[in-house]
Amino acid sequence: MLPALLKLAMKTIEKWKQKVRGLKEELNALYLACKDPRTPWYAKALGVCIVGYALSPIDLIPDPIPILGYLDDLLLIPLGIVVVRRMIPPVVLAECRDKVQGLTQRQGRNWIAAGAVIGIWMIAAIWIVRWFINY
Repeated sequence: MLPALLKLAMKTIEKWKQKVRGLKEELNALYLACKDPRTPWYAKALGVCIVGYALSPIDLIPDPIPILGYLDDLLLIPLGIVVVRRMIPPVVLAECRDKVQGLTQRQGRNWIAAGAVIGIWMIAAIWIVRWFINY
């Protein structure tokens, strides 16, 4: 009984890992599509917001809050990706997905981009704290 449950749990975890990898690749493709001149401005604007929110360490609902903390990540990011994908021309999105496949095979993590996002959020947090202190 226990080994069967363990196998089921491992299969479920592996499926979730594959979905997360696919989500990461789709976010990278959206990022590249936002840089493409053939993408409409409104798709670029929403795409930048979705990619920024996904990479941001700050959430609308903090993750330590039980259930609700992860609910925004599980709903908002995939929903945003679906909406932005419909706004981007299919040819552009297909090209960007191909580029992402090539990039993920050649390189690992991008620590510079992660550092830049964290740096921007730290500057914003410091600015907000200083603003509150002055008032």
